[in-house]
Amino acid sequence: MLNILRTLTAAAVAIPLVLGFGVEKAEADKIRIALAETPSDELAAFFVALDRAKANGLDYEWTAFSDEELAIQAVLSGQMDIGFGTPYAAMQRSKAPLRIVFQLSKLKFFPVTTKKYNKLEDLNGEPILLHSRGGGTDSIANVIEDRLNIKFGERSYVPGSSNRVAALLGGRADATIIDLSNKNKLMRSDAGADFNVLEMFDVEASDEALFGNLDWIQENAEDVQIFVDALVSVYRDMHDDPTIIRRETNPDGPIGQLPKEILAELDGFYSDAVEAGLYDPNGGGRKAATADMEWYSAAGQLDGDPSDLNIEDFWYLAPLDAAMN
Repeated sequence: MLNILRTLTAAAVAIPLVLGFGVEKAEADKIRIALAETPSDELAAFFVALDRAKANGLDYEWTAFSDEELAIQAVLSGQMDIGFGTPYAAMQRSKAPLRIVFQLSKLKFFPVTTKKYNKLEDLNGEPILLHSRGGGTDSIANVIEDRLNIKFGERSYVPGSSNRVAALLGGRADATIIDLSNKNKLMRSDAGADFNVLEMFDVEASDEALFGNLDWIQENAEDVQIFVDALVSVYRDMHDDPTIIRRETNPDGPIGQLPKEILAELDGFYSDAVEAGLYDPNGGGRKAATADMEWYSAAGQLDGDPSDLNIEDFWYLAPLDAAMN
């Protein structure tokens, strides 16, 4: 397991993939958000929440980094204020008081392989393609190894489920772990008959969460509350009617600029996601924090017995509690 806190020279000089909303330079009164990937259908609900927060007075800018490690490092260094990820190892091992404030999505991922494999045990010793070192798919691979007493072969990393699907289709990989949307797209396509979705145990832990430095969160409590309130409102509305995401997507925003064929599938994506339980309408909270303690301990990213871990060392629950009331 890679220690995500090791010195990353690239993090200090990383050139972000995308800078949102035409912002030319950071301003002190703007929340600086570090995305762990470029805008996609998976982020449409998040951008709807940003639009609602902006309407309530939140001033922000976003930057897309190439992977979760760089997004975490950007928050650790103070380059960014709030980020995407599940930085449990960083929380436990760094001196920076990082805290999660909202569960953005659960670890609803699926092992997909060519017809060479029929069950997870068949992957013992076999290479696998994952999203990023220390990220959600890496932790899934660790827990699979632990539960089934197997050991994957070489791990290679390609951010983005759609890119890993392309590797499968191009014959450059035989096994990967991908998200719900891309699993459904692949298996419903003409090529679906060439692949297997291996049976996987259920997971309630966080895949992506919103986190920041506790000192910054408390110093900017009003803006953070606007942000969390907007996220809760969107997630609850989405559970009542998944089409709200397409209907509220700004056609001039980053999601509205995606290819038309992707935008046409937003209703299907969010309907599938809500049905599969990908998003908690209450933002995760203590339930998610407890599941995370168990999962990320088993994944090797947290030290100690999960029953002895204090969730308030990893989550700051005040904004979410206020949003619930």
